[in-house]
Amino acid sequence: MGYPRGLAAFSLEGKKALVTGGNRGLGYAFARALADCGAAVAFVGRDGEANSSAVGSLKDQGVLAYGIKADLTDDGDVDRAVDEAARELGGLDIVVNNAGVCFHNPAWDATDDEWRQVFDLNVRAVWKVSLAAGRHLREAGGGAIVNIGSISGLIVNRPQAQAPYNASKAAVHQLTKSLAAEWAPHHIRVNAVAPGYVKTEMAPVDRPELRRMWIEDAPQQRYAMPEEIAPTVVYLCSPAAAFVTGAVLVIDGGYTVY
Repeated sequence: MGYPRGLAAFSLEGKKALVTGGNRGLGYAFARALADCGAAVAFVGRDGEANSSAVGSLKDQGVLAYGIKADLTDDGDVDRAVDEAARELGGLDIVVNNAGVCFHNPAWDATDDEWRQVFDLNVRAVWKVSLAAGRHLREAGGGAIVNIGSISGLIVNRPQAQAPYNASKAAVHQLTKSLAAEWAPHHIRVNAVAPGYVKTEMAPVDRPELRRMWIEDAPQQRYAMPEEIAPTVVYLCSPAAAFVTGAVLVIDGGYTVY
């Protein structure tokens, strides 16, 4: 059996990819990187205007992407969005579960609604999208799912309190391993990445009161840009990672080594 060599092992030529939460931040970087490596890309976002803006911005960079407006906490929207992506792209080979939400609140002050929002989007939506897309991957003979976890699923962040978010990302990591074990016979690989502090709308990395523990405590003493996380997602989706499943790859500038 032959295997692609060199850079060809990282090619996504001919693959069809779906990214959730793809109209900004990490998801936008993932969509662009997957397309740059040859994949046809669709992404899901709740905000139709933001989707259109992202499609236009990507087009200006030479990347064609298809935006789908959907609320992934609604089961009907999940099925519709996944089926629409498969229809528009001509199938599905790759799914990146990126959409997420976080609240900074001490546990005493965290509301039931915040807990619900976090788990509905960060965990349940990952579950439902994986099931819906996994059926397409199974019918196609296999594929790759990459879930976006976090170092928050491995350590307790400081100084901010965010217990529901931390718990949700730990759940994503374990769900990743569980699906990897169950779906390996269908040639579906399921992996996760666990980023550290990345400059996005969700992470206020520039705030002076957070720099001491977010940045100075990391060996590299800096935050990442979304474009630095994207190549690892590409790797996990590519033939180069053919023997990788059930892994949680940490990308944190060394933050969790201490």
